[in-house]
Amino acid sequence: MDIKVKFDGLELSNPLMPAAGPLVGDAEKMLWLEKEGCGAIVAKTISTHDAHIPHPCIYGDKDYIMNCELWSEHPKEKWINEFLPYFKAHSDGRPLIVSVGYTKEDMKELIPVLDKFADAFEVSTHYVGNDLNQLAETVKTIRSLTKKPFYMKISAHMPDPEGFAKTIKANGANGVVAVNSLGPSMKIDIASRSIIYGNTKGFAWTSGPYIKNIALATVYTIKQAEPSLTVIGVGGIQSASDVIEFLLAGANAVQMLSAPMLRGKQLYRKIIEDLPKELEKYGFKSIQEAIDTNLDNHAMFGFGDVPSLNADKCVACGTCEKICPYFAIKMDPKPVMNPDKCFRCGLCVSKCPTKALKYVKVEE
Repeated sequence: MDIKVKFDGLELSNPLMPAAGPLVGDAEKMLWLEKEGCGAIVAKTISTHDAHIPHPCIYGDKDYIMNCELWSEHPKEKWINEFLPYFKAHSDGRPLIVSVGYTKEDMKELIPVLDKFADAFEVSTHYVGNDLNQLAETVKTIRSLTKKPFYMKISAHMPDPEGFAKTIKANGANGVVAVNSLGPSMKIDIASRSIIYGNTKGFAWTSGPYIKNIALATVYTIKQAEPSLTVIGVGGIQSASDVIEFLLAGANAVQMLSAPMLRGKQLYRKIIEDLPKELEKYGFKSIQEAIDTNLDNHAMFGFGDVPSLNADKCVACGTCEKICPYFAIKMDPKPVMNPDKCFRCGLCVSKCPTKALKYVKVEE
C-alpha cells in the first residue's frame, strides 16, 4: 500500500506529522518524532521573543487538552543557533516545516533568518485578528521574503474560512493549516473556587478529539472554496480512520498533537502502521486515491420510515428509549417505535451501541 503524499514540491513518506506545540519544542523532540516515522516534522511556533508561560499550563481530560502555553518558550536565537542546526545535521532528510508567528512585522524579522532551515513555513495567525486586509498584507510580506512553500494556520476567531482561503490564495500562500486550538476556554476548580490552567485573564485554548468535527468542516469549506490550495488538516485526530476522514474532507496531509498527549506518544507510530490496513478496509488502493476522492453529501431531506430494528443485534439495553427526545420509543422488551411520534431525527441510530437500528430513507 502506497501511503506517500506529495504537494508543493514536498515529498512525505506518509501524511501524518506533528502539530506545532510541546512535543516539537526542541531538536531532541523533533528527532524522536522523526524516528517514530512522521512524514514531516513541524517545529514549535517561533516568534520574535520567547513566551512567558504560566505553570501549570496544560490540562488533559478524556477527549480534550486545554493549553495556555503560547508559542516557544525559547528565544529565536536558540532555535537559529542550536535547535535547527542540530536537527538538520541529524535528520534523515524528511521535510521540516518551521512554524512562525504572528504579525507582518514579526515575519520581516523571522523569515529571513529561518529560511535556510525550512523546507516550508507554517504561519500562525492566532493573535492577528480577523481582518482580511491585514491578513493579505501579512501573506504578501511572507511571499516577498521566501520562495519556500508556506501555509497560513486558521484559528477559530476567523469567522469567514472561505474569505480566508481566497485572501491567502490571491496573495501568494500555498495553503492552509486548519484548524488551530479553539478558545478562549476556561477550567474551574470548584473545591478551591478558582480558575486553573489559564493565562492572566484565566483563559486557555482547547484542542484534541473534542474539536474534530469542527476541524473537518473547516477543511471541507476551505477546499470547496479554493480547490487548488494545499490543506493540512489538524484538530482531533487520534486514529488512522480519522486521517482518512480528513483526506476525504479535502486535506492533503494531517497533523496531530493532542491525542498523543492524552493517549501516549506511541500513537504516531501506531497510526502510521495502521494506515495501510485501514485504507484497504475501506477499499482504497493508495493514500492518493483517498485524497482524490470526491466526498458525496448523503444528507436526507425527505422523511423515511421509522428506524428499522435488527432484533438479532439488539441487546435490549434501553439506550434508545432513554435518549429519544420525542418519546417515540418504548421497550417491550426490545424497542418499539411509535411512527406518529417519531421525528426520524436519527439520534437513536447514531447512539445504538450494537448498531441494531438503521435509518431508512424513502426511495424517490
